[in-house]
Amino acid sequence: MGTRLLWLVVLLCRVSAGGLADEYRLTARPWKPLHTAPERYLEVIEGVCRFSIQHQNPQGAIIDPFLHREHQYATPYFAYAVGTLLEAGRARDLLPNGVRAMDHATACFGDGRQAIPDQHGEFFIAALTGALALYEHHVPREQWEAWRERLKKPVQEVVRGNTNNWETYVMKGEWMRAGAGLVSREGATAIIEAAWRERHRARIAASPWFLYHDRTSDPDTLSVEAVGRGNLLALTHLGYDGPSSAEIRRITEAATELTLRLADPSGQVPANGRTDDHTWVETGYQLAFDVMAERARARGDTDLAGQFRRAALLAFESIQRWRRADPGWAGSFFVTKNHFDPALRVGYQDASEYSNYNGSLMFHLSEAYHARQSAIAERPAPAEVGGYAFALDDQFATAFANAGGMLVQANLRGQVGSSSGNYWTPLGVVRFARPGWETRLGPSDGALTAAGGVSFAPTFMEGGRWVRMADLSSRYQAAWSVDFVHPLLVRCALTYAPKPGQAGPVFRNDLTITPDAVLSEVREISGGSAAWGVTWPVLESDGTALQAQYHASVAAVRYPGGSDEQNFIALDRDASLAAGDAPLRSTYGDLRAVRMTTKDTVSRTLVYPRSEGDPSAEEVRRTFTRQPDGFRSAVGTVKGDLYIGRTAAGGVGREIDLNRDGRPEVTFSETCGFVLQLRKGAVVAMEADRDVDANLRGKAILLKRHQPVLSP
Repeated sequence: MGTRLLWLVVLLCRVSAGGLADEYRLTARPWKPLHTAPERYLEVIEGVCRFSIQHQNPQGAIIDPFLHREHQYATPYFAYAVGTLLEAGRARDLLPNGVRAMDHATACFGDGRQAIPDQHGEFFIAALTGALALYEHHVPREQWEAWRERLKKPVQEVVRGNTNNWETYVMKGEWMRAGAGLVSREGATAIIEAAWRERHRARIAASPWFLYHDRTSDPDTLSVEAVGRGNLLALTHLGYDGPSSAEIRRITEAATELTLRLADPSGQVPANGRTDDHTWVETGYQLAFDVMAERARARGDTDLAGQFRRAALLAFESIQRWRRADPGWAGSFFVTKNHFDPALRVGYQDASEYSNYNGSLMFHLSEAYHARQSAIAERPAPAEVGGYAFALDDQFATAFANAGGMLVQANLRGQVGSSSGNYWTPLGVVRFARPGWETRLGPSDGALTAAGGVSFAPTFMEGGRWVRMADLSSRYQAAWSVDFVHPLLVRCALTYAPKPGQAGPVFRNDLTITPDAVLSEVREISGGSAAWGVTWPVLESDGTALQAQYHASVAAVRYPGGSDEQNFIALDRDASLAAGDAPLRSTYGDLRAVRMTTKDTVSRTLVYPRSEGDPSAEEVRRTFTRQPDGFRSAVGTVKGDLYIGRTAAGGVGREIDLNRDGRPEVTFSETCGFVLQLRKGAVVAMEADRDVDANLRGKAILLKRHQPVLSP
């Protein structure tokens, strides 16, 4: 079964879990390609390498600046990255550093598991095997042959035998060793097939979403998911042709296409689970997207190839926010997505260190450089277009909805107890993001600690104190439902209720998502709480203090000197805000839980990510009016299944009145889904979900299904 056909089957199977609109192409906001050249990858790789040589000892090992010893796989990853630069004709002065790293790392490998730092041999195999070819013409033959001999060490003498994502590194690495003539092809195939059939097939193929289940946190990790899936995808990209190769390729390609809808429109990977908000994970997504861009191009699917290339570049540009320029650290990256002193280990897992995760970033970015072979024209990524709302399986326990690039991620369960040194997943909405906006303000994926949690969710009075939904992982869970899905408008809901055997009030949070703002309407539907409200998570510091302001009806925050601003706007006239609780430290920074209450039976918040030139939060609040079939404000109008904004309009219907004068500017020969791009109120492009005749101010236009047309 072809990948695209498989994807269609998968989509049909998901209807009960949510909804996806047909694949539209027009964006709600003005769009332009990034045109990021491959040389930019090399520039970043070189920056990390030049930082790393400051911490290389005479034997060639990369020494962690905080542990003051060699840690895990930092040295072989450095060696591969330097080899990549050399192959590209760059940074030739780093050759001695790369050679010393290869000497040291291959010697450790040749001496077996006990000689490998922290017994992380699984991670050495692919990096060192790949590096061999990169150094072949840069070192004496005898030295290169000595490295080869060391890398022939039997795998069982190198690895610890873990069966989660670690083993996928072995599968990838053994196939690379077979290709390099270091081990037999038959032996490598036997190892791969046994690992797939006995362990990893159940982790990825058994899921209706084909995502990799690492099962090292609960809810499961969407960061480490990228590792297991990415290694399996790489295995087939490297030409694996064993008995299970077709199945592995089909499943990993379908899963990677799904992840186009999990990433946010700034390129960030989805939140949740172990290793959440670690910067290097974006590079893992980038690598998979670059691989898939080339595969789609080879099949002649230029649209999909362009979407993958765009998504890869968004991921690459996303990490630049955490690249350091300060003396002594320039070129390296903060391990987690904040600017705190790394010695504080904010958001770290037990295994997180500066050297290993800067190593992961430069290694996988080097792999992405090698994977990127073709010039592929960018197309808008699905996360920039929108038109979907669905929940993943209960192990991941999270849902995604996107209208016009405005992405919302909501967690249906929270983590109970810590894992790998941290609490990773709070219950509630943890992300609001839109294209061309500083998504760190989002609320930056919420917070969960031993002291409590913060997310966008209901809060209520219990036992004389206020408790937040994010505090109640052991007692509460949420159910997800979807009412309407279109690229410019999504209506969905979260119902928060006690788990079986637990007690407490029940809340329903209806969300109306548009390209410009999200309307949240919360109701207490059980009659079980006399006092309740809604928590707004406001990021106040990420190591540098942000500019947060709290007014009677608005909580607003921006980075110093930044033009982007997150606004939580209370729409009820009697709303009051309480911001007295101490902030909680998340992986992104310090989140203050602002409590908004109202005497109304419905608590209404407009979440409004604002950029320079957009209407002010106060203007939006002042102009907002709730209507029986929707609402109207300075940034957009919802009327039934139609949306009208400043740069786009559309929905499902036969006509649309853009200027609200009672006469439709655009009509269609039949009811259809459609998107109109606008410039200063005029239609500049049109797209429909079927073949249909359109009429624009008296001009007839024939629209073919999902083939955008510039208006005459």
